Amino acid sequence: MSGQIKNIIFDFGGVIINISHRNVENAFRNLEVHNFEELFNKAIQSELFQKLETGQITDNEFRDTLRTLTGIDVPDEKLDDTWNQIIGDYRPQRIDLLKTIRQNYRLYLLSNTNHIHFEFYIRKFKNEFGSDFVSLFEKTYWSFKIGCRKPDDSPYLHVLNENSLNPEETLFIDDSIQNIKTAQKLNIRTIHLNQETDVTDLFENGFLIEKFLD
Repeated sequence: MSGQIKNIIFDFGGVIINISHRNVENAFRNLEVHNFEELFNKAIQSELFQKLETGQITDNEFRDTLRTLTGIDVPDEKLDDTWNQIIGDYRPQRIDLLKTIRQNYRLYLLSNTNHIHFEFYIRKFKNEFGSDFVSLFEKTYWSFKIGCRKPDDSPYLHVLNENSLNPEETLFIDDSIQNIKTAQKLNIRTIHLNQETDVTDLFENGFLIEKFLD
């Protein structure tokens, strides 16, 4: 067991909550958008998602641009519902894990996300677990609120500086290798979570299993 790590920063999508790119692709296909992957790549190239995730554009500006890209004319509620199909389920064992390990570590969350998704999964958690998701952590950091996103240095430094965290005593868990590389550059300890490993596998009796450290 590791006695060195005192703080843990978690990614959200793919680590705490499941996400499904196939589900959102199928949802847009049901709206007669059959080239969603191509459109998705164009949106990335136009920085649409980056702007949404850093709060540089409003939800309505995003919706209007998405309608233009896809050529569909659907109301906001339907578009949001389709867009939110990327969000999967919360696994209760992961929530139980967070409740257990917060007795031994300072827990933080750092997520690239947008307001539309945020409203959906925060409400989803409240409905399913009867409590506020953010209460699981000492602090939560959402890219659209703090105005920066991974893998830029800024969000990592923001979390470290605001909480006076020593990077060498801080663990960052993420399923994206580019986000992991930035953390490592900043001397933060890391675990790159792959598809074969669940976040619950990383701990035993409330403590981190050291062999998983990168």
